[in-house]
Amino acid sequence: MNSQTMHTLPASSKFPTTRWTLVVAAGDPRRKDARSALVSLCENYWYPLYAYLRRRGYAPDQAQDLTQEFFVRVLEGRYLDRADPEKGRFRSFILTSLKFFAADEQDRQRAKKRGGGTVVSFELSSGESGEERYQREPGHDETPDRIFERRWALSMLERVMERLRDEFVQHGRPENFERMKVFLLGQSEAPYAAVAGEMNTSEGALKVAIHRLRKRYRELFRQEIADTVADPAKVESELRYLAAVLTRK
Repeated sequence: MNSQTMHTLPASSKFPTTRWTLVVAAGDPRRKDARSALVSLCENYWYPLYAYLRRRGYAPDQAQDLTQEFFVRVLEGRYLDRADPEKGRFRSFILTSLKFFAADEQDRQRAKKRGGGTVVSFELSSGESGEERYQREPGHDETPDRIFERRWALSMLERVMERLRDEFVQHGRPENFERMKVFLLGQSEAPYAAVAGEMNTSEGALKVAIHRLRKRYRELFRQEIADTVADPAKVESELRYLAAVLTRK
């Protein structure tokens, strides 16, 4: 591999349709892409909301039933009439909607008695269950709201990493991403010479590729944040908030 083949990252693309725009338009039957995009959105938020309910004290089966049914209702257009981009962040809207839903569900047995309705199955990208992941949560005293925000922040980071990996896959270089991703994860002691040798390139070319990878990482991260706020001017403050959530003790 030479320095010419290191130029595998595409230029930044136009920001996609924001989640707020999607939510507001979801009830429009003319939007053929609305449901598929909403399904993707639900998959992204499934675990943070599940973790929130578990921290609230719900048993695993209750939390799973509530989370699943909540997203069934979101996909059916319910709760979306309360969506108002002027009221703040999307993550606040989706968590508040879940709180309304959970408060309305006084009879928990209804989840077991339902039949013939819509069934939606969400799976974490790793293939594990939400409860398997929840059992690995640290044994701290975080409030339900704070654990939701932390899982939301981490899920955003995971989506950015997945998008980066996909770009390398599209260019036929998935192994290069696996080798270079350590430089995105704060592992400053990673051996440049050894990694360059594995990639059959020079240290100089590797450092240029890592610089471009970090730049692309920041671009994708900003896109993810932009998806969750109604006003582009709020992206910077949201980035600072996310960093605070991730470093909060």
